[in-house]
Amino acid sequence: MDLDKVLNRRIASVPPSGIRKFFDIVQQIPDAISLGVGEPDFVTPWPIRDAAIQSIEEGRTQYTSNWGLPKLREHISRYLFTRYDVSYDPGTEILVTVGASEGIDLAMRALIEPGDEILIPDPSYVSYAPCVIFAGGTPVPVRTFAKHGFALTPETLRAAITKRTKALILPYPNNPTGGVMSREELLEIADCLRNTDIMVVSDEIYSELIYEDHVHTAFASLPDMRERTITLNGFSKAFAMTGWRVGYACAPKEILEPMFRIHQYTMLCASMQGQVAASQALARAFSTQYEDVRKMVASYDRRRRLMVEGLNEMGLECFTPKGAFYVFPSIASTGMTSDEFCTKLLKEMHVACVPGTAFGESGEGYIRCSYATGIDKLREALSRMDQFVHAKM
Repeated sequence: MDLDKVLNRRIASVPPSGIRKFFDIVQQIPDAISLGVGEPDFVTPWPIRDAAIQSIEEGRTQYTSNWGLPKLREHISRYLFTRYDVSYDPGTEILVTVGASEGIDLAMRALIEPGDEILIPDPSYVSYAPCVIFAGGTPVPVRTFAKHGFALTPETLRAAITKRTKALILPYPNNPTGGVMSREELLEIADCLRNTDIMVVSDEIYSELIYEDHVHTAFASLPDMRERTITLNGFSKAFAMTGWRVGYACAPKEILEPMFRIHQYTMLCASMQGQVAASQALARAFSTQYEDVRKMVASYDRRRRLMVEGLNEMGLECFTPKGAFYVFPSIASTGMTSDEFCTKLLKEMHVACVPGTAFGESGEGYIRCSYATGIDKLREALSRMDQFVHAKM
């Protein structure tokens, strides 16, 4: 059988994740320190786990509604309104998904017709462009720069818009750069879109992980933007619930309905236990004034400052991230490509980082390091990286 004639060429053209490539190698090196995968090193708090355990003991092991548990959707609606001043009807405008990642896929498939272009700030999360391609669209990178804090600017956005532009993915706080966008900056982006039919897919999974005096603004909360915005979020990052795989998509009913239809025929629903845990996570956050989240952010902030200082001291110029839990230092001073740097660092010093090119062409000359790991490991990783850099320069 000639598999080239059988397999979908569009799918086959998408390379494997640049993140997982290095993560898989790390598993084979006993003393390796991984700064690769973006996963909190915190364990889901006991009260959240207990709620899921109790649901199992009570025999709650069935499917839920395709939309998700009503109580969870009510909690999500309350959370978004009280936290970010954006209102969604829990009955018709909130869909519980299998992680925020499913929400990205659903949004792309619900929006894209063949030939449509989707604008993606570059560098950005590895899944956006593949999901666009899987849906039959064309990803269009819109370059961002360290001198602008890796924020999307109205000038570069306007230059990228064509008659085929269907949507803009707005991923802030940003993975891999840690860049954020202020309300004022987002208002400028909104002005660019106001008299167009361009949709916005706002991935706000890192909305709680903000540092210093920065405040997250939900794009849908801006004047006239709610009607064109799909808001994506979830529980993985802020609530240390990566393995539970619970996220959500919010949008006006007419936009969310086709996403629901795809979800209904493919995923059916997120797991009962994951949804019970997510509901408890929000209930606990309401009652404790987000105590768990605040403690995690404070810990990440200490690590953030340690990494930025250490990288700059060794000669790797590093933008100070304002959100998420990544640093994105330039390795241009070493004369190596991003892939070469990460490959040699892992082989020689047993420290795993991700080449910036995994997140788009604009990532060349950078690497991504996650600081969502123990501070002792971060110090050791910085020591090894310092030895490596000085040996190469």
